[in-house]
Amino acid sequence: MGPNGSGKSTLVSALAGHPAYRIDAGKILFLGKNLLTLTPDERARAGLFLAFQYPKEIAGVSLLSFLFAAFEAQMKARDLSHRKMSPIKFSNLLEENMRHLKIDSAFSKRPINVGFSGGEKKKTEILQLKILKPVLALLDETDSGLDIDALKVVAEGIRSMRSPGFSALVVTHYARLLKFLKPDKVHVMIRGQIVASGGPELARKLERGGYRKFETGEH
Repeated sequence: MGPNGSGKSTLVSALAGHPAYRIDAGKILFLGKNLLTLTPDERARAGLFLAFQYPKEIAGVSLLSFLFAAFEAQMKARDLSHRKMSPIKFSNLLEENMRHLKIDSAFSKRPINVGFSGGEKKKTEILQLKILKPVLALLDETDSGLDIDALKVVAEGIRSMRSPGFSALVVTHYARLLKFLKPDKVHVMIRGQIVASGGPELARKLERGGYRKFETGEH
């Protein structure tokens, strides 16, 4: 959590390998590997997932085709003996997850995010998360622009992923998402630095008092 411009989105973009960011020193260790030696696609295959604050539209590529290709690449990277899933079986898997997220199954045949509402785009990001099952999800303001019903659906989708083999780093301004997610840890970032850490009670404290005292160093 943190105010605008505090570096939250920069952090997750740098972890994912966004080409706009250059890291001059240090290492990013993930499952024994230094992410700085890996390209963005290699990081994804290693188990990283980035849900964008503003999901992009990809004309000409259906959601079904995109996810089937990504799913197969992910499975092959994890298990070289993986046998390709049949398109029909994958389509059934996709439709089942779309029902859970209250996404019209017809959207699977449409180009990715083209003509989707803001809420539909965010649900589609969580659909990708549930299909690809990464080790670590980087969720950049997934709650922005969602009404309360869509927020609950998205939060439930994330929460359903909880397991010993999955973690999520969630970037948000507001505590409303955390009421549904029930995070293990809450961190406050100011000007690129973690200035406070705590449990869910820290998020409630921020909701009441804002970030001012953290920005002025009064905490």
